[in-house]
Amino acid sequence: MLKTEALRGPGGRVVLMDSITQIDASDTGAIVVSGSHGGTSSGEFALAVPLGLTVFNDAGIGKEEAGIAALAMLQARGVPACAVAHTSARIGDALDTWQHGLISRVNAAAQALGLREGLGLRGALERLAGIGAGVPGRPS
Repeated sequence: MLKTEALRGPGGRVVLMDSITQIDASDTGAIVVSGSHGGTSSGEFALAVPLGLTVFNDAGIGKEEAGIAALAMLQARGVPACAVAHTSARIGDALDTWQHGLISRVNAAAQALGLREGLGLRGALERLAGIGAGVPGRPS
């Protein structure tokens, strides 16, 4: 399974991991792009390490929004989180999520960072990390 640093900028580093279960203390403060669904089990793994932002796959949202339940869990702790549309990236594939993911849902903490539905994930996270034109939520 893939786990690699995709980029590092003045606003943080982006770590890709196919499964959120791969998270460990070395990921503290990172922007983590996982290929995992955004259900409650994934949310529990994401809460185990203080992260700068966590990205999941919305897994089709599902009954009672079970596929993105982690977003509310993380919001309750003030942790930014978002999900990409299952139609834009393969579940379980962090590289595909990074390269092709389109943000489908955000929690309030992620929205405060300038993330919003419809944005391409890679461009949004490059700006958040301080790479590329403009930084979401900050004057250019």
